[in-house]
Amino acid sequence: MSTREGSPVWYELMTQNPDAAQKFYKRVMGWKFEEMPNDTGVDYRVALARKNAVAGVMRAPDHAQAMGDRWFFYIGVDDVDASARQVIALGGRVDVAPTDIPDVGRFAFCTDPQGAHFYVMRGNSPEPSKAFAPNKSGHACWNELVTTDQAAALDFYGNLLGWEHGGAMPMGPAGDYTFINLNGEMIGGMMDAPEPNTAPYWNFALQVPDIDKAKTAVEKAGGTVRAGPMELPDNSGWLIQTDDPQGAKIMFVGKRKG
Repeated sequence: MSTREGSPVWYELMTQNPDAAQKFYKRVMGWKFEEMPNDTGVDYRVALARKNAVAGVMRAPDHAQAMGDRWFFYIGVDDVDASARQVIALGGRVDVAPTDIPDVGRFAFCTDPQGAHFYVMRGNSPEPSKAFAPNKSGHACWNELVTTDQAAALDFYGNLLGWEHGGAMPMGPAGDYTFINLNGEMIGGMMDAPEPNTAPYWNFALQVPDIDKAKTAVEKAGGTVRAGPMELPDNSGWLIQTDDPQGAKIMFVGKRKG
């Protein structure tokens, strides 16, 4: 997968129960799954939306076991080793050093200075990644950082990936919601952690055609709807915040058909 520097290139659910996760997301998202053959014995499944590879599901490896079930994303960079060194220079941490995945690419697992985890990656394929595609059903459409210091986080990711301040929306006592731009295009946002003891993390939204049907599907498939549907500020759709049956946080965005 090839994508411009700083753009999300892949999404991955690390879970203790890949079978249950596959069943849930197949029901809610309509994804089809294919097992990715490998020589390592890792149980890895690729989620497909209309034949486009959009995400992966795998049993949590050692470096993610303590985090529980969780979604992560990979951010495209030109040079993984140089980016890993820059993460450290900017006050972050490299938890898994630059590593090659045969026939896939090179990655490093990193933590920003406030504690949110992410990957940087350079893929081998000349084909552009289609995982992040706003307004395209079945794909990830939003990347949201919950953090303890928005200004410091934006400075870190700005220097590392070229992200820029894309404006802010006041949310009253909850503080400002800051939008993130890459080359003038909005790719996500960041907000203050709701509680002082909330560990910073990245959260993501998946696009669905009908938010009410998605809400029903989440509940019938054993997930929990924590909030919503809530109308988006730009009136472009509705959002629900959920936990999947194994506890991984994930959001869904879609229209209301009723």
